Amino acid sequence: MFLDRDGVLNKAVVRGGRPYPPASVEEVELVPGAAEACVALHAAGALLFCVTNQPDVARGTARREDVAAINHYLQQKLALDDVAACYHDDKDRCDCRKPRPGMLIDLAMRHTVELQESVMVGDRWRDVEAGKRAGCRTIFVDYGYEEDRPSGADLACGSISEALPWILNFLKAGKP
Repeated sequence: MFLDRDGVLNKAVVRGGRPYPPASVEEVELVPGAAEACVALHAAGALLFCVTNQPDVARGTARREDVAAINHYLQQKLALDDVAACYHDDKDRCDCRKPRPGMLIDLAMRHTVELQESVMVGDRWRDVEAGKRAGCRTIFVDYGYEEDRPSGADLACGSISEALPWILNFLKAGKP
């Protein structure tokens, strides 16, 4: 189970209709229902991986240490099995920055996870596209941001809590 960070696990800071990450651990506020969803997913046997783009580090507007502290906080608070972060910007053309699937593929290899039996949950088109490129099922959490919307998600909903029954049903089926 792959989960985007800002907007899926913790609230994004929305300015001008666009989502931004919190600047520090003190600004982190969990999305309502995220902790309960993580507990339920773990109880269903899912491994939980956070995959997050953090380009503000490359842009010089965020410190890597602050991003790492937020990731560590969420990993501890939500019992995430692993966290992967891309600190690059689009111009770096790295394999890890979503919509490229590098973070998902790397985590799947390290943890022996079958991507076609996995789900990627995100609140932006990049998340859905990364999941599709990796071969996962995809869920789009729609907050109505003023930006491009994804196409072809397996499910669109308003929160990870709303997505939970679909995910649990998918996991129970044991195959795509």
